[in-house]
Amino acid sequence: MKKFLFVFLIFTIQDITAQIDVTSQELGIEGYFGASNQSGSFAIGPKYGFILNENIAVGPSFRIQRNWSNNLGNSYSQTVYGGGAFAHIRYKSKGKSTVYGAVEFEYLRSPYSFATPNQQLTSKKWAPTLFLGGGFLIRVNKVIGINAGILYDLINAKNSPFRSSYFFKQKNQAGVVTKIYPVIYRLTFLFKIP
Repeated sequence: MKKFLFVFLIFTIQDITAQIDVTSQELGIEGYFGASNQSGSFAIGPKYGFILNENIAVGPSFRIQRNWSNNLGNSYSQTVYGGGAFAHIRYKSKGKSTVYGAVEFEYLRSPYSFATPNQQLTSKKWAPTLFLGGGFLIRVNKVIGINAGILYDLINAKNSPFRSSYFFKQKNQAGVVTKIYPVIYRLTFLFKIP
């Protein structure tokens, strides 16, 4: 059923964009890589955007992420994958930079709990994320651009693969993290498609 809904979403987006004035298209690529002698992770998240009326970008997104760890002999690896949709509203200013607001939804297959590592979940293996935020779009030239933004996950699922990337943390007097806020930064490279 979930695969059907995902395929239905892609075809619905294509049907809607066929009926609206699409001025151009772009491919967005965001990635991540980090490794140490005990663990590592890499991810790639392409987005295919349809530019509507030069100010709105909408389209499907996909993500695949691979994590591994060998912490004190406890080794595990996992693959996270899924897709979703996004919408960015852009306000062009004078010069090369543009301010944008973003809504991004992804539904990701996340087989492990990031709150308690090495424990496989028995239910809720799919993690919904709903990011709301914004940032700047900087055009390098007519073909290449860079999105830099900060997003807040409204759902903050316990098995969200983004939990390890949340950068806004609250610590107590001993320096122990007591709360993690679901805020993430994103850097996406955009390529206009002729």
